[in-house]
Amino acid sequence: MSYLPAALEAVWWDEDAVGYIDQRSLPHEVLRRRARNTDEIVDAIATLAVRGAPCIGIFGAYGVALTHQLGGETESFAAAAARIRAARPTAVNLAWAVDRVLGAVPPEYLSEARAIHEEQRAVDRAIAEFGAALLPDECAVLTHCNTGPLATGGEGTALGIIIAAHRSGKRVHAYVDETRPLLQGARLTTFELAAAGVPATLIADASAAATMHRKNVVAVIVGADRIASNGDTANKIGTYQLAIGAAHHRIPFYVAAPRSTIDFTLADGETIEIEQRRPEEVRAFGGQATAPHEFDVYNPAFDVTPGHLISAIITEYGVLRPPYREAIPDLATRPALLIRAAR
Repeated sequence: MSYLPAALEAVWWDEDAVGYIDQRSLPHEVLRRRARNTDEIVDAIATLAVRGAPCIGIFGAYGVALTHQLGGETESFAAAAARIRAARPTAVNLAWAVDRVLGAVPPEYLSEARAIHEEQRAVDRAIAEFGAALLPDECAVLTHCNTGPLATGGEGTALGIIIAAHRSGKRVHAYVDETRPLLQGARLTTFELAAAGVPATLIADASAAATMHRKNVVAVIVGADRIASNGDTANKIGTYQLAIGAAHHRIPFYVAAPRSTIDFTLADGETIEIEQRRPEEVRAFGGQATAPHEFDVYNPAFDVTPGHLISAIITEYGVLRPPYREAIPDLATRPALLIRAAR
């Protein structure tokens, strides 16, 4: 059972629409919205109303089912499904989930989307169990961006590990990066940790290395949007510098992600497409300009952490250790872990 109330389910099927919590309004207001067509599905993903790699995969899967329900098996449906698939380019879960739904027979599109959602819940629980076992009984951990139920549609990945450790009786204190420029850590992760009752402290992104040193952080745990076959990992911008800081302080740097986040077709992270977002996200804060108008801005949404900086990758199949060029391809051949959701 999720530590968030059922009323805070991130996404859900709503008969003639796909329901979702608009994450842009959190933590000040919980807005439940309905995406009623392809345009609204794509807009919700592109504007980060729905975000988090596994969650947008589930949302996109439901979106394909909705689009088919509205338009049937036509050329326009194929184009609409392609638009959903391309709504955000970096997270592989979206393309994976859309392709999986399209691989089913059309009458089963909705059942396939529901199966993806139900499986994600079980996947998250397994990741939490494996990851919590890595943490000592009393510890401080640092996390980045948001990787809880709002990001996965299930129990959470990296944040799910922290919550599971707390629930098991371990004395865990979480340090949460604010995650500039859109503050997913400050707005969303703190919201979820407060709901779970986990002791936590919000920090500025720039103080992460100092926090590792001054607060005796024993592990950094982050999520992922795409993982290459050699362990190179694309995740929210700022992750790479955390891995460098963890390496300097000789702190384990863990990535928590489901198998669906691994892109087995990529040899390394050099070819991962990195989404570039609007300069206004950096030039302004809360609607107030903080830099000269039209000043040049570099605003990548993600960075790529080299696999050699990652101590372990925590999946629903267990904890993968280097060398990742052997451990990750082996994961591709593993049988399905979970019993599919009832149809």
